Amino acid sequence: MPPTTTRWPAVVSVTLGLFVIVTTEILPIGLLTSIGADFTVSDGTAGLMMTLPGFLAAVSAPLVTAATARTDRRPVLGALLLTLTAADFLAAVATDFRLILVSRVLVGITIGGFWSVGSGLAERLVRPASAGRATAVIFSAVPLGSVLGVPAGTFVGDLAGWRTAFAAMGALTAAVLVMLLLTVPSLPPVRTVRLAVLGRALRGRPVLLALLLTFLVVLAHFGTYTYVTPFLEQVTHAGDVTVTACLLLYGAAGILGNFLAGSRVSRRPRLVLGLAAGLIATAALLLPVLGRSTAGAPALLIVWGVAYGAVPVASQTWFAKAVPHAPEAASVLFTASFQATFSAGALAGGAVLDRTSPSAVMVAGGCVAALAVLVVTLAPGGGPSRRTAAATAAAARRGNPPLRAEEARPGGTA
Repeated sequence: MPPTTTRWPAVVSVTLGLFVIVTTEILPIGLLTSIGADFTVSDGTAGLMMTLPGFLAAVSAPLVTAATARTDRRPVLGALLLTLTAADFLAAVATDFRLILVSRVLVGITIGGFWSVGSGLAERLVRPASAGRATAVIFSAVPLGSVLGVPAGTFVGDLAGWRTAFAAMGALTAAVLVMLLLTVPSLPPVRTVRLAVLGRALRGRPVLLALLLTFLVVLAHFGTYTYVTPFLEQVTHAGDVTVTACLLLYGAAGILGNFLAGSRVSRRPRLVLGLAAGLIATAALLLPVLGRSTAGAPALLIVWGVAYGAVPVASQTWFAKAVPHAPEAASVLFTASFQATFSAGALAGGAVLDRTSPSAVMVAGGCVAALAVLVVTLAPGGGPSRRTAAATAAAARRGNPPLRAEEARPGGTA
């Protein structure tokens, strides 16, 4: 049954939980060269800090969701934030790069579990009429992590060292954990998610097309943006203050892109994702040319930020429409595919960077984003049918997703 009361403090707690997760996940982007220098590893090797969490998140998303399917969601979220706190403090005191990688493994487990469970809780915390607004608030954690978390972490790292930045994140995560336990009510599972449900969903053409486009766009983005700091330092010749300012501008543009996409994505997720891919391709391909100046680089990063701000919400919406009868399964598919590609992009970008240059990384990523635009343009259909869309809309008005008869039994699959 839909909730009879609206718990905005609980929504804020879940949002802050995702905020600290997103910030911790991408924090090494601004600290990459500092950490690599301290442990005498190349920028490409240091990029493993971005690769490992994504791969672990892709694996843990279905496994954690299935393993905790009959467990109250509140202690599950609390345990995952406790794991993230430990990961942050471990990174802060690491004496060897291998310990940094161990901490990133813990981050990956947290990402997969928390995103899969937490991103779909809006409809259980607020009345049906407010569910859309609450979902938008929860997903705002992605651009907020870029606009506030990464620049702030980079600033702290420049001021007091990268270890202090991770220690500060550990303290903030512990505070969010306490707030979550105080504000989020008991949330017993209403439908369990089994791995067989995910297998059935993967046989649908809309899901396969969503997977392909998510793979191409996210591969292009993280294969390049992971190494934007080396590009700004080596090609733009930007100092620490300028790098932080560029990351801040990028994050602010991401928030704008998130809200711009929010007004269109429910009706045209394919169009939104295609436009975002086109803008990312344009920015990445032009950076080696126009990004050599301290005026051109920030301008292109703003365009890039607006584009990427639309990607997570467009991709997640597409998955939700493709699997309307199983919203938590849709969240698992979105999280797993997004995080796996996140890692693949960071790994591929690091390999290109170690063998060529930051400019070559940008060109390669731009070409992949251009390929995504081509797929969006030429691929037939792929979106949900009118019948599916009507069923989804009717379910939203009732406050519950449609279930098949065999799935409506207590303890049945989602």
